[in-house]
Amino acid sequence: MKSQDILLLLKLISLHRHDEVLSEWFSARGLAATTGISKTEVNASLNRSIAVGLAKYDRHTQLPKVNISALYGFIASGLRYVFPAKPTALARGLLTGFAAPGLEGLVASVQGEYYVWPDAEGQSRGQAISPLYKTAVFAAKQDEWLYQVMALIDAIRLGSAREAAVAKAELKRRLAI
Repeated sequence: MKSQDILLLLKLISLHRHDEVLSEWFSARGLAATTGISKTEVNASLNRSIAVGLAKYDRHTQLPKVNISALYGFIASGLRYVFPAKPTALARGLLTGFAAPGLEGLVASVQGEYYVWPDAEGQSRGQAISPLYKTAVFAAKQDEWLYQVMALIDAIRLGSAREAAVAKAELKRRLAI
């Protein structure tokens, strides 16, 4: 597993949430355009995910489909150990964790203590953390659902046991498990 595999799998879930699913969205070119992951790496990521049972091709549509329960299990139990997040210096960027738009209010936080993904166009300041994958900021700016789910994953990677439990419950709800 590589960190971009998680980003790509979450993007696939996001695409399947639309009422109308267009096959070009699921092509290597379409996925590369919306995630910032190269076409070659999109294909390699799909192959890795299929090999470990986190994805498969739908037998009717031939579109890649995520094993959501297995992905959730990995995120909830192992992600913080495999891809830990380490806060660094203050920076300008895109809010993440429970400070991200749509997630604020899920836990009471100390005013002004935020985490951000460093981004030159960001409007917020906080402790910088590296996103799960280097193109996550690009992908999050294009897909609100993906942004919120990636921010929840950061809450799991960073949070105390209580915060991680709240993030896991909210992630489970958003993944419709």
